[in-house]
Amino acid sequence: MRILVLADIHANWPALAAIDEPFDACLVLGDLVDYGPSAQPCIAWVKAHADYAIRGNHDHNVAQRIPGRGESGYRYLTRVTRQWMWETLDAGDVRYLARLPVTQTIQLDGLALHLVHGTPRDPLDEYLGPDPEQWALRLRTVRADIVCVGHTHLPFVLQIGEKTVLNPGSVGQPRDGDPRTSYAVIEDGQVSLRRCEYPIAETIRQIDGSNLPERAKLLAGEALRTGGEAIRNGFLRPAESVASRTAGSL
Repeated sequence: MRILVLADIHANWPALAAIDEPFDACLVLGDLVDYGPSAQPCIAWVKAHADYAIRGNHDHNVAQRIPGRGESGYRYLTRVTRQWMWETLDAGDVRYLARLPVTQTIQLDGLALHLVHGTPRDPLDEYLGPDPEQWALRLRTVRADIVCVGHTHLPFVLQIGEKTVLNPGSVGQPRDGDPRTSYAVIEDGQVSLRRCEYPIAETIRQIDGSNLPERAKLLAGEALRTGGEAIRNGFLRPAESVASRTAGSL
């Protein structure tokens, strides 16, 4: 059995559409929305193809109309694109996000899989990378062969005793310095991380054609082009002039 595992699509339809993998089942680990220009086709694809999908923190906040806060990096992009989500999503899309479960434990191909966006201790918001010691603490009460997580946008596979922690990375907004779409496949019980190219320029073209502030367009574009390195390195801080940055690139 081939199980396709996706996380953190973030309204990036060109990235999602580029995944060309046959699968018998599809798991989606949350964060369908925010940051990107095309939330509706991403939600439609998940509705049509995901056998199991759970809620991410961005899905929750969009559905509950919780505004973003912040002036730097991804917090700023969350704040300005959140309004974009509310303006473009229809009521059915919002209801779908609101009704996604926070966690699920399922049986597929003889495996018990626990799905959670953050961690079992804090399903929506805890941010935990590939730290075996910390994951061991959080898996003590989890009964599963594979724990599938998202949220960090960093792909990794950890073996914690008899349990495997799988983060497929981000479909729509990788943050490990590699801008390619990131996802995972579980086949015959074996986990593999995968990458594929997608037309980043098309996503950026859609962002540039929106009514987002110019600073947000520049920031989002550089985040996508650099696999998150631009924001990690402080690209376009709040005090920096958009005009001077743009002029300097001419």
